Amino acid sequence: MLEDIRPMVGEEWKHKESGVPSSTVAPRTIGAMRTVLRYILGASIVFFLGAAGFFGYYFTLGGGASPASSRNIDIVISGPAQISGGEPTQLQITVTNRNPMALQLADLVIIYPSGTRSPAAQPEDTQPCSRAEGTEDSSYDFSRQRVCLGTIEPGGRRQGTVSAIFSGSDGDSANVIVDLEYRLEGSSAIFVASSEYSATFSASALSVAVEGNSETISGQPVEFTVTVASNVSVPVNDALLSAGFPFGFTLSGASPMPAGGNVWELGDIGPGQRKQIVIRGTLTGESGDERVFRFTAGTRNSPEEEGITTPIVESPFTMRVAEPFFGLNVLVNGRTGTGVVVAPGETVNVAIHWQNNLSTAIADAVIVARLTGIQIDGALVKSPDGFFRSTDGAVLWDRTTTGGDFSQIVSGAKGAVTFSFRVPSGTELEAVRNPSLTITVNAAGKRVSEEGVPENLQATAVQRIALASALTVTAQGLYYANPFGSVGPLPPKAGTETTYAVVFTLTNTTNEISSAKLVATLPPYVRWTGIFSPGSENLTFNQNNGTVTWDVGTVGAGVGVGGTPPRQAAIAIGFTPSTSQIGQEPPLLLGITLTGVDSTGASVSRSIQNVSTNIIGDPGFNSTQATVIK
Repeated sequence: MLEDIRPMVGEEWKHKESGVPSSTVAPRTIGAMRTVLRYILGASIVFFLGAAGFFGYYFTLGGGASPASSRNIDIVISGPAQISGGEPTQLQITVTNRNPMALQLADLVIIYPSGTRSPAAQPEDTQPCSRAEGTEDSSYDFSRQRVCLGTIEPGGRRQGTVSAIFSGSDGDSANVIVDLEYRLEGSSAIFVASSEYSATFSASALSVAVEGNSETISGQPVEFTVTVASNVSVPVNDALLSAGFPFGFTLSGASPMPAGGNVWELGDIGPGQRKQIVIRGTLTGESGDERVFRFTAGTRNSPEEEGITTPIVESPFTMRVAEPFFGLNVLVNGRTGTGVVVAPGETVNVAIHWQNNLSTAIADAVIVARLTGIQIDGALVKSPDGFFRSTDGAVLWDRTTTGGDFSQIVSGAKGAVTFSFRVPSGTELEAVRNPSLTITVNAAGKRVSEEGVPENLQATAVQRIALASALTVTAQGLYYANPFGSVGPLPPKAGTETTYAVVFTLTNTTNEISSAKLVATLPPYVRWTGIFSPGSENLTFNQNNGTVTWDVGTVGAGVGVGGTPPRQAAIAIGFTPSTSQIGQEPPLLLGITLTGVDSTGASVSRSIQNVSTNIIGDPGFNSTQATVIK
């Protein structure tokens, strides 16, 4: 049974605890000090509650209480919910004092929004001390108005009307703040009660209309007319127009011209009056670009201001950059773009490819090409389908020269017109430096039934042609006039060396030639003697391949022409003919080539005939002395 179980615990675990030492007791004086502190704390609480009650009573019911409150002052502003910008607007203001004491030296301070102007005269029921504040000329900026009300007795009411001309755009808000400043008897403090009036503009005082082309061609002149008109029955004083031009637009002129920057001073605009400005310029951009012009009409706070401080109306105008109505491409000898170079005396063939890029037909198309730069002989200008007009040096194509093809060009149609001319010779251009030609092609036509764009259209293409310099090179063999002295028989004899000199001569007309280099090759039976002249020239010989190189460098324009000395260098060579060459006139110098770079950027290469033993041009030489003998 569970109840019979007893814990098996011995008695030996019991032991007697040692006594706890007695604690130290605080002195009696500390208890007294605690009691005193409790009394002081209680007295402080009673004092604080008493002070709070006293001052609460003093400032609410006692002598310190204010007998007047701004909450007991009613300021009621009555006016239209919608106003017209530029028209005088009257506001009726009623002030009621519901305080038990009078409001002394009461003034109404009316704060108008920016751009507000004062009408010619205020209503008669305003007090004589009514005045504008914050500006010297309220006809420009009527920002604040003070109206004296004097003393308003308890229960008293003051009522009056003020008038102002507000400026703003249709849909904008005009907020007017009315403050009542007053004093109380026995106090020098100024107290304020406030109220606010808000209205919405139903119409602007000015309107801006822009008339112009909605499309233009990049780089072509554009013109549009901006009209600023008054919509109100009173004058709008000192109106301004500001223009914000888009990227790519260049102003070329205006009538009248702006007063400064892109701001026009329009002066006073009377009721129903209009002011017009004609703006001209050019707009550049990629086909399909849309550029936005922004015109803003408004006023300024003072005549010293250079721009608009109060905008009244803004009018954006979008212009699209379209493809040229005529796609024009000028090809010179089958090439176009930069780097087109022709030689003096060359006949140049020009093809003008055109295409109607419009979605409608073009009527009465005309293409005119003009040559400017060096003088071209008109007698040598030819065109199978055009007319050369010698009075102004232009080639013209129209409905008469093209057999009626240009009378009506349908959308997408394409074609080409051609002409040719001859470039003056190098002799004719000796006195000219860096000559060039420019072909300017102008196309015009009438657009058929397309709105919003000009009826008369224009397109332009320009192609520049550079003229290469007339660089020449000659190589003359010498025996009798050999500057180094000749040795050996003449005519040359097989097995015996005869020495010659070869003189290189360079002339250049119009353009500077840079990096010029002359290269020639000595055949195996001709020996390089190592002698050349002048020593200032850079001439070298390659033993491995028999190549003679003259590193000419720069050849200036006009070298060797017009009485100036040419550029020259001479080399000495030795010729030992073989028996296999008997009866022949063997070459002494092969593959003579001059290369360089024209200032036009074009590469120049001139190759001349080999120098042989037939050295015609050497004084005293005759052709019988050219053949190798036995």
